[in-house]
Amino acid sequence: MEKRFKGFLRTYLDLERGYEASGDLRPTLLSFSDSYVALIRAGFEQIMSDDSFGPAEYERLTDIEFPDRETLQAYLGAMYNYLFSGAPEQPLPPV
Repeated sequence: MEKRFKGFLRTYLDLERGYEASGDLRPTLLSFSDSYVALIRAGFEQIMSDDSFGPAEYERLTDIEFPDRETLQAYLGAMYNYLFSGAPEQPLPPV
């Protein structure tokens, strides 16, 4: 996993900010360079297709716990759709 992608997860989707759904995350990401946005997109695509990436790995990066891989994958897919496909609302991790 690329270092800057890990930094994005730690900074914007960690326990402190991961439950904020202010609508600022997509505009914040899109304010960065096109190459950085492409890197974040590729990072999401990589972890969503990586069978070895699961709740334990995500928790190590963000301190947010997921009950199982399916719930994590649904969240990552929804976040990807929010950031890159125009989904109207930022998804929240499970409570």
